[in-house]
Amino acid sequence: MMTNPHALLHVEHIRIIDQSKETHLSAMKSFATDDALCLSVSEQYSPQTARLWVHDKTIVLGIPDSRLPYLHDGVSYLEKEGFQVVVRNSGGLAVVLDEGVLNLSFVFPEAKKLSIHAGYEAMVSFIQALFEKEGKSIEAFEVVGSYCPGDYDLSIGGRKFAGISQRRVKNGTAVQIYICVTGSGAERAALVRTFYDIALQGESHSFDYPTIQPNTMASLQELFDRPITVEEVCKDIIQRLTEFSRQVSYEALHDQEIEWYEKRLNQMVDRNEKAFATIEKRSE
Repeated sequence: MMTNPHALLHVEHIRIIDQSKETHLSAMKSFATDDALCLSVSEQYSPQTARLWVHDKTIVLGIPDSRLPYLHDGVSYLEKEGFQVVVRNSGGLAVVLDEGVLNLSFVFPEAKKLSIHAGYEAMVSFIQALFEKEGKSIEAFEVVGSYCPGDYDLSIGGRKFAGISQRRVKNGTAVQIYICVTGSGAERAALVRTFYDIALQGESHSFDYPTIQPNTMASLQELFDRPITVEEVCKDIIQRLTEFSRQVSYEALHDQEIEWYEKRLNQMVDRNEKAFATIEKRSE
C-alpha cells in the first residue's frame, strides 16, 4: 500500500500520455506540450494529466543562464560534447537530460486555487511512494552543490537524484520532475560544472550561480545499487497512477490541444532564436 499519497493525486479521471520512447524529439516540444496541456485542463477540455518524457543528450538552460557573460563559449563546449542546448520558458538553471533521465509532468487544473507548495508536495509524495519498496528514505530539501538546486530537490543519503520545477499557464499548473534513473550523477554534474566555469570565466555576477560539487549527485541505479531501467520506472509510475483513479485514459494531443501546442512551440522556437542571437552578438 502507498504511504501518505497527496490528495491532489486522487482524482476521478486521469489521462496518461507516455512519450518516454520518443527520445529523438526536441525538448522544446515537451515544454510546448505541457503548456498546451495546462490550457486544456484549464478549459476543462482534458482531465488531470500525467505525461512521461525522455530526451537524448540535451542541456536545458533556465532564463538566468541566458545572461551568463560567456554563454557562447559555454554552449560551444556543450555542443562539442554532443549535447543540444535549449532555453526553457521558465526560471531554474541548467539541467542534464539524456536517455537515462526520466521526466514526469503532472498537469493540475485550478491553478488559482492551488498553492505553489501543494503542487511540489504532491510530486514529492508520489516519488516517495513510488520507490518505497526500496527501503530508502527520500528527502526533499536543497542539496547544496547540485545543479539547479531548489527547496524540493529529492535525495537519498544527501545525494540528489531528482529536481522539481513548476509552470503555470492560465488556470493550469505543470509540475515537472527529472529523475536520474541510470548512468553517473557525478558525470552529469561535472559536465554542468565545466559549463559554468567556461560561461563565467571567474567573473562576479549579480545572480548566484551554483558552485557544483559532482559527488552531491547520483542516479537511482547508483543509490539502489542494483540494475534499474527507465522503462521499469515508467511501468511502475503508470501502475501507481491507475491506483489513484477510477477512470484512466490514454490519449495523445488532439484537436484544440494541437493548435495550442503549435502556437506554444512557435513561441519556444522564437524565444530560443532570440536567446542564441543574443549569444552570437555577445561573442562578436
